[in-house]
Amino acid sequence: MIDPRDLEACTEAIRHGSLSFHAASKLLPTRVRDPALALYAFCRLADDEVDLKAEKVEAVLRLRDRLDLVYAGRPKDAAPDRAFAAVVEQFEMPRALPDALLEGLAWDADARTYASLSGVKDYSARVASAVGAMMCVLMGARDADALARACDLGVAMQLTNIARDVGEDALERRLYLPTEWLEEAGMTPEGFFADPRPTKAVRAMVKRLVMEANRLYYRSEAGIAALPRGCRPGIYAARFIYAGIGGRLTGMGYDSISARARTSKAQKLGWLAQSVALSGTSMVMPQSAVLYAKPLPEVQFLVDAAATGARPSRSDSLFEALASLEAKRQADRASLIGTRARVT
Repeated sequence: MIDPRDLEACTEAIRHGSLSFHAASKLLPTRVRDPALALYAFCRLADDEVDLKAEKVEAVLRLRDRLDLVYAGRPKDAAPDRAFAAVVEQFEMPRALPDALLEGLAWDADARTYASLSGVKDYSARVASAVGAMMCVLMGARDADALARACDLGVAMQLTNIARDVGEDALERRLYLPTEWLEEAGMTPEGFFADPRPTKAVRAMVKRLVMEANRLYYRSEAGIAALPRGCRPGIYAARFIYAGIGGRLTGMGYDSISARARTSKAQKLGWLAQSVALSGTSMVMPQSAVLYAKPLPEVQFLVDAAATGARPSRSDSLFEALASLEAKRQADRASLIGTRARVT
């Protein structure tokens, strides 16, 4: 079980670092909310380590080592690591799921860009749908169809995040818009970084992301209705709160460069009430056939891992991503040694 002091530290981290999830988590039953807070705290810490630190390569490789310690039952002496290790042990969390998150963060550290929307979904599967699949494990929902819809929700949330953060990412020289979309508009990544403006073409790209996210939000609802009853309000709330960000972007004319799309506390409270009401309705409505739609091809590996509970070795693509980072680290160290030698 999670140490209460570690759980309190995780709760504080989420309260300040992920307002949307913190609001939605209030509707989860305690048996799911506590491990979910531990899960999100570890994932949020991992994301921040890569996103906010200058030494991104080192941050990912440290995360790899921390995951190794968690799965060896010897977590680092830090509240999120200890709490996540307790979750892994209690729920027999398949290693492939946090490994998928690790791979997505490795892609970030490698400054990877994505040619197509499918490539963006590959990335979204790793950094968002993997967390959704882990949430399903916590809820005891390991049916493949429910998992597929949870992964839809994860991809939708990440597409929303990308649409909201286009301007902020450009300032950091990060690009998650499909590069082929830029090419179609006669743009280059370097040109966009040099002068990020909410042109008609850029706003059209943001709109395409929001529309695709909306399609996946609607698909995800069939899976929410298949979750344990007590879990439905919290997941509906996450769905509506994140989709609300997309709605705000629509109201802003899809300009996510001039300003950041934000939702109000009153709106969040309204979505929480709507989620409770919809959860009640879902108990008497017939199951939607959308539940049985095929998984997105980009998330199939997550569905398989969570549904079977298999413990496969790390994937070739993860090994390749980590090997690329190791090579970068060695090159950076060699360069630093050479610089010092010239100075002395």
